[in-house]
Amino acid sequence: MTTVETALSLATLVVVAAAVVGGIATVSAYITAVDIAGAAARAHALGVDYTAPRGEVAFTESAGLATVTASVPAPIGTMRATAIFPVEF
Repeated sequence: MTTVETALSLATLVVVAAAVVGGIATVSAYITAVDIAGAAARAHALGVDYTAPRGEVAFTESAGLATVTASVPAPIGTMRATAIFPVEF
């Protein structure tokens, strides 16, 4: 016989599992943003075109440094990462 307590505990377990999966996916999106920012900064500093496989990339250059900010959508917000790389002359 199923009780109300059993139904509530199963619902709670499903919600907690969904939160854990969402958190892992969000951390994965942040790691992807860091990787994209680093690769885009290196490519921009070397003068090579770079197309991000996911998300958006913004380039700026000042004082001989290429600064790139990558934004990647995630289940919990948008993850952003910035990378700075010296420009090759």
